[in-house]
Amino acid sequence: MFYEPDKNNHGLPFQPYKSCVVPRPIGWISTLSRDGNVNLAPYSQFNNVGFEPGYLMFSAGGQFPDGHRKDSLVNAEETGEFVYNMATYDLRDAVSLTSDHFDPGVDEMKVAGLTSVPSVLVKPPRVLESPVSMECRLIEVVDVSRLPRGASLVLGEVVRFHVDDRVVSNYVIDPDRLRAVGRMSANSYVRTRDRFELIRPV
Repeated sequence: MFYEPDKNNHGLPFQPYKSCVVPRPIGWISTLSRDGNVNLAPYSQFNNVGFEPGYLMFSAGGQFPDGHRKDSLVNAEETGEFVYNMATYDLRDAVSLTSDHFDPGVDEMKVAGLTSVPSVLVKPPRVLESPVSMECRLIEVVDVSRLPRGASLVLGEVVRFHVDDRVVSNYVIDPDRLRAVGRMSANSYVRTRDRFELIRPV
């Protein structure tokens, strides 16, 4: 099978692109509007893009039919800050709930029954229940699409890490304690419990 994205001539019921880039980590992004409203939303177009000191990206793709952009993107652009919170199996229902479309003034943390805790170096709060959070300062927003409902790439520098001591074992972060989840496609997700070791050549 082959197809061109402009033609969607793949012959399948749904566009298969997202099924071909898996599993994807989920960036559960908390932001604060200029008016002080909390927003929390998950993004599976998310990853780290560097290690020194740490850089993250999430892609806020697709404007709404009426032309307005996603709250996370608007808030990060206007305030210059956002927080990444790790999505875990224990928090899966809250992650799913916060993916819904809410009015800008709705606090998704409250809707999902989560505990909002102040960050230290940035204003957006972090999710207390998440075992890992990273406070970020905006570096740049890059428009990466020529289409009206394209995507905006949000790049941030990590300025403070928060790691729950309960997920640390033998001086490393224990993946069995993290219980992180990733996105496959449609309603399919993956747990990170099936792992193997592969020694890379020196």
